[in-house]
Amino acid sequence: MDQRPFGRTGLRVTPICIGTSPLASMPALYGYAVDDARAEATVSAVLDGPVNFLDTSNNYGNGSAERRIGAVIRRRGLPEGFVLATKADADPETGAFDGERVRRSVAESLERLGVDHVPVMYLHDPEYHLTFEEAMAPGGAVEALVALRDEGVVGHLGVAGGPVDLMRRFVGTDVFDAVINHNRWTLVDRSADPLMDDAAAKGIAFVNGAPYGGGMLVKGPDAQPRYAYRETPESIREAVRAMMAACEKHEVPLSAAALQFSLRDPRVTSTIVGVSEPGRVAATLALADIPIPAELWDELDRLAPPSGGWPE
Repeated sequence: MDQRPFGRTGLRVTPICIGTSPLASMPALYGYAVDDARAEATVSAVLDGPVNFLDTSNNYGNGSAERRIGAVIRRRGLPEGFVLATKADADPETGAFDGERVRRSVAESLERLGVDHVPVMYLHDPEYHLTFEEAMAPGGAVEALVALRDEGVVGHLGVAGGPVDLMRRFVGTDVFDAVINHNRWTLVDRSADPLMDDAAAKGIAFVNGAPYGGGMLVKGPDAQPRYAYRETPESIREAVRAMMAACEKHEVPLSAAALQFSLRDPRVTSTIVGVSEPGRVAATLALADIPIPAELWDELDRLAPPSGGWPE
């Protein structure tokens, strides 16, 4: 699999990044459980394959995703050139997300993963815990991340979150080398467009999360009526039904179109796809290779909801 420059960092990553939130086993969110053996087998399948980019977080399953990844790393190590990324999170009990908490979060992640350094560390979901001003304040979360980078504990800094306007403010600081945005650059929600332009102009890696919108763009709106795990306007469901019909006419799975919509945009450095079992790694790579005719892309563009998303 070809690799792309990870912004201005000097790292190179595959256009698909494997996400590990499902490996944390969160049945309340995903509707199914994942045991240790299945999770570790999935991580091994990633390390054995062509993808060189794995994304996780301190708070996935209260640390269970990192522990499961770490169990595999301790047994076999990481391939040369493999890029492991994780995220600093707020305290799960108090909600604190200051500089002290960031240092604790990073230390917890390193211990679970069994490494003394990670190439990429993101500030995760600040919108739930902090204002922009609080995050950037002296003694705050961003200052702590910068110090950890300067100490060599982490390599490059990123910010990961949802609201586009907030992510644009963080990107504008020039502190971050990467940004993850989720559910806002898909077949039916294209509201991340200005953020992607900002990142491209600054040489910042844009990593697109949740290209399937939580499953609707795989299963369809009748099987999965919620987009991004929240209630969805009927106009969105109607648009997805029309897109499904267009894909069926061209004998292309909706999931392939949803994935390749992200992969084909030159502003997208990598696309995060969460997987929950070993076979899904190869299945994802197969979706990326399905030929999609230009006329189908034209039709999908016409069917996209004009408003593109929901209020932040």
